[in-house]
Amino acid sequence: MNIQGKTILVTGANRGIGAELVHALIRNGAGKIYAGTRELGNLPEFGDERVTFIKLDITKPEDVSAAVAEIGSIDILVNNAGAMLSNNIETATQDDLASDMNVNYFGTMRVMQAVIPGMEKNGRGVIANVLSVLALAPMASTAGYAASKAAMHSATQAARGLLKPKNIKVVGIYPGPIETRLSADLPIDKTPANVAAEEIVKGLINDLEDIYPDPVSQQVSGLWGGNPKGLEHHFSAF
Repeated sequence: MNIQGKTILVTGANRGIGAELVHALIRNGAGKIYAGTRELGNLPEFGDERVTFIKLDITKPEDVSAAVAEIGSIDILVNNAGAMLSNNIETATQDDLASDMNVNYFGTMRVMQAVIPGMEKNGRGVIANVLSVLALAPMASTAGYAASKAAMHSATQAARGLLKPKNIKVVGIYPGPIETRLSADLPIDKTPANVAAEEIVKGLINDLEDIYPDPVSQQVSGLWGGNPKGLEHHFSAF
């Protein structure tokens, strides 16, 4: 996949993996990057005229429609925006469970659906969904969040088959523990967000359908392929 000169939309781009993805895309020659963020205040400085911030709360249909209309032709969508409010199934509130689903599934789907007509008209496109290794097997402490990511994992697979005849590639990205605000309370070793972002962009360039951008996710992918029940039992112990 050649990203040089391409117009790319990155959601959730104001911090964490999203911000580092913008940096990595700059380094790898992207033509124009739209950095989606829920609010247009207190934003990072990318120091490159190719980057434009755009208001985009993916839970709001009007934001999604306005952003896609403003950008026009999008070559690559990186669906990175995410939420992690729900945790243990026994203690998670219905509101927190709904919030995770509204962002990680319904919101991500909303952006996908909005960009597909333009990509179809152009005869090509790439949709890359940032999911989680927890989409493959949940930890007991993050079961609600994992369920929302698992739903999007399934939708990513379904969209891949549907859109392939239209020359639209759908990519699943499965990070493990990354140094971000969402993972701040996890007492485990984490990969720096800039390292994970570079691996994600490298995976896109190498035309991978599934990207595992850190050592933990790479280990998990092997277990998931060879011993999924063992992976389930391993994660459930956390």
